[in-house]
Amino acid sequence: MTIQNQTAAFHTDVTRSYLADPRTYLTDGGFETSMLFLEGFDLPAFAASVLLEDDAACSAMDRYFDRFLAMAERAGTGFVLDTNTWRSGTHWADAVGRSPAQMQELTREAVRFAMAIRARWQDRVSPILLNGVIGPAGDAYDGTLTLDSATAETIHAPQIALLATCGVDLVSALTFGSMPEAIGFARASVKAGVPVAISYTVETDGRLPDGTQLARAVLETDAATGGAPLYYMINCAHPEHFRDVLTDEAWCRRIRGIRANASRLSHAELDEAETLDDGDPEEFGTLHADLSRMLPALKVVGGCCGTDHRHVGCMADAMLLFTSA
Repeated sequence: MTIQNQTAAFHTDVTRSYLADPRTYLTDGGFETSMLFLEGFDLPAFAASVLLEDDAACSAMDRYFDRFLAMAERAGTGFVLDTNTWRSGTHWADAVGRSPAQMQELTREAVRFAMAIRARWQDRVSPILLNGVIGPAGDAYDGTLTLDSATAETIHAPQIALLATCGVDLVSALTFGSMPEAIGFARASVKAGVPVAISYTVETDGRLPDGTQLARAVLETDAATGGAPLYYMINCAHPEHFRDVLTDEAWCRRIRGIRANASRLSHAELDEAETLDDGDPEEFGTLHADLSRMLPALKVVGGCCGTDHRHVGCMADAMLLFTSA
C-alpha cells in the first residue's frame, strides 16, 4: 500500500467514526473577530496566521481555544479544532506582507499549534479532530467575482496538500460564496486524499453572494464531485438569514454544520463596521435550538463573526448538550 493510500485509509477510519458518533460536536466561535476586536491584535488582510509569530498572541489563542474545549468537556462531546489557516495560502502572501515560503511555514506552524492544544486536552475531550481551514481565494462577500472550478482547484491544491501532509483529519472550505470555487476545492481535496467539508456563506436572503440558491449549490456541488464532501455547512450569516430556506428535502440532510454570525447585519454592513456587533448571546442560543430541530443530521456547531464563548455556551446549553449546569 502506498503512503497516499495509507493516509486515505486513516482518514476514512477517522471520519467514519466521527460521522457515526451520535453526539453533536462543538467547535469554536468567531476567531478572527475575537483576536481583532476583543484581544486587539492586528490582522493584515484579516489573516490571523501571522499571530503565530507573536508570543503574546499565542497565549491569547491558547486561552481562546481553552474556553471552548472546556465547554466540550462539560458537554461530554467531541470537538472540531480549527487550524489558524483561513488566509495562509501562498496566494495571500503579498496582501499579508509575507513571502510564499513564510506563508507555507505559517501553515505548518498552525497545525503544530493545534496539535499542541489537542495534546493538552485529549484526555478530557475525545475525540478532537484537527480541521484544516481554508478560505476563498478572494472576497467571499463579492458576488461579482468569478472563479471557474479548474482555476480554483489549481489555487487551493497546494495548501490542501500541505495541510494533509501535516496531519489534519479533514479540510474545510470556510465562508465560500461561489459554487465553482467549492467544486474545485473539493476535487483538490479528493486528489490529496483528505476528507473535505464545504461551508457556504449566504446573504440576508439565504442565497450565496452571487445569487445562487443554497439548495442548488449543495445539489450541484455533489453532482460535480460525485458527492465528495463529507457534509456541508453554513457559516458567516445570522440564523435568520437562512432558516427560511431550510426544508425537509433531502439536500438539507447534507447540511451538518452551522457556524452563524452574532449580528443580523448584511455582509456589506459588516465590512464597513468599525466596532463589533456581538448581538444577543441568549437569543443566539435559542435560535440554534430551533435550527437543531430543522436539521436533524446536524453534526457540528459553533460560531462565526462576532461570536465568542458566551454565544457558543448559550447555544450549547439551549441545544441540551451540557450534561451538567
